[in-house]
Amino acid sequence: MSNHPTFSIIKKDSSSKARAGILQTPHGTVETPVFMPVGTQGSVKTMGAEELEQMGYQILLSNTYHLILRPGSETLKNAGGLHKFMSWPRALLTDSGGYQVFSLAPRCKISETGVEFSSHVDGTRCELSPEITTRFQLDIGADIAMCLDDCPPYPSLERDARQSMERTLRWAERCRQAYQGWLKERDLQRSSSPLPLLFGITQGASFPELRKKSSQKTVEIGFPGYAIGGLGVGEPRKDTVEFLEASLEPLPVEQPRYLMGFGKPEDMWEFVEKGVDMFDCVLPTRNGRNGQGFTSIGRINVANADYKEDFSPLDTSCNCLTCTRYTRAYICHLFRAGEMLAPRLVTLHNLCFMIRLLRSIRDAILNGKFQEAKKEFLRKYERGESDF
Repeated sequence: MSNHPTFSIIKKDSSSKARAGILQTPHGTVETPVFMPVGTQGSVKTMGAEELEQMGYQILLSNTYHLILRPGSETLKNAGGLHKFMSWPRALLTDSGGYQVFSLAPRCKISETGVEFSSHVDGTRCELSPEITTRFQLDIGADIAMCLDDCPPYPSLERDARQSMERTLRWAERCRQAYQGWLKERDLQRSSSPLPLLFGITQGASFPELRKKSSQKTVEIGFPGYAIGGLGVGEPRKDTVEFLEASLEPLPVEQPRYLMGFGKPEDMWEFVEKGVDMFDCVLPTRNGRNGQGFTSIGRINVANADYKEDFSPLDTSCNCLTCTRYTRAYICHLFRAGEMLAPRLVTLHNLCFMIRLLRSIRDAILNGKFQEAKKEFLRKYERGESDF
């Protein structure tokens, strides 16, 4: 879809499918494996863009469905695009809204044309289609835009999963055509600079053969990167791994793979080992707002009364602002007093934890020590001794 390479693999693990790479975008390079904080409405909750820059994040995620509703395309156009609107100078990936169609199913009506839905904000009728979502993402300056997909619920009947998968493929072809039309209108087909990318999304629900077929057919349409959708929607953990492997098998090894919606620290090692390059999840921020911190002893809920007299840092192995300046007892007090600072402090720590974690995974691959580092992290994390 472009005339220059956008992804290069720097180093592969010799005993697994883990790899370290570099993804080129219009707003800079992204080192993989990478975790992308979720800024659904143009904001990573409780965090300023400058704080995320200081942590070292190279890419954030935002969401088409929510941005179309508010602030809307006209405001974003007048602001000069989403980057300027949210004061974020680095890469942005925008989800197409397919997951919101799944999660807000009672408000939606799906047809071959696209999706009609009633806004969760004010109830007005709105429409998403492959053409609308693709052009909206490109118009607001997304570095990586996602195809509109039809994400079935779990469990699904095979006939329903097949119908959903086939619709997703037809929509992917329309998204690709809309992308090419957008480039042509701007005479960008032969640009020597990095172009915005359009990733395809594979589906297939809980049926491995459908997942393989979805990936094969999506590759035949042709995209510079591929996302695995429809996982983490209620299926047992062992099935997640099986379905992921089925989806990954047909995907080109030289292109980036993005597993949508996963962010547990312990999952990162296993799924990178399977060959995944990119992740996103609301878990670090959502859990942080509710008092749950990712720490060397696993996850703890610092809002619990157990920590009222605990004057140690949230995580003794962390050098983030939260851990170098504040104690568990103080953060516990803030939560119990309803202070707004409380969710900010734990969210800040969780995001620092995640970027350090993904950097440690990348470094382990580059240094040829992925397997040893994985075993050591999991051993310490499960026993409360992690010092990665």
